[in-house]
Amino acid sequence: MTADFRYYFEDFEPGHMMEIEGPTLTEAEIVEFASKFDPQPFHVDAEKAKRSIYHGIIASGWHTAAVCMRMICDAYLLDAASMGSSGVDQLRWLHPVRPGDKLAMRMTVLETKTSTTRPTMGIVRHRWDVFNQNQELVMEMTGVGLYRRRNPGAPAAA
Repeated sequence: MTADFRYYFEDFEPGHMMEIEGPTLTEAEIVEFASKFDPQPFHVDAEKAKRSIYHGIIASGWHTAAVCMRMICDAYLLDAASMGSSGVDQLRWLHPVRPGDKLAMRMTVLETKTSTTRPTMGIVRHRWDVFNQNQELVMEMTGVGLYRRRNPGAPAAA
């Protein structure tokens, strides 16, 4: 048994939830990110954003997803025996994120299974729900994480 990391595959059980506090986004951060990666007018131009359906600057969904990734890293992934990811299955932006919004996330483990081709690896399907300070669901995402098994000689999980 090894103790190099806090979290291994075996630490992610279906139904397990983790509440994660996140940052408050400023207008400057929103505009800076969007200027580089998603320069649509409602992300970067206050006057044009006022005339849009959003009636003001909103964060790019990609910015929200990037913030979500940072929250995941800080909460558990940097302390995990992560072997990467095979991707995101679903990503939906449900409510605009505005300057001054404070984000929080709930991570839920949906399912786990041991890799059939790599017995040292387990596969974890996660769901991440991101909320603003008003408890409005602003983003939901499901995806797959690959994690080293703590004890690869143990019987495989179903």
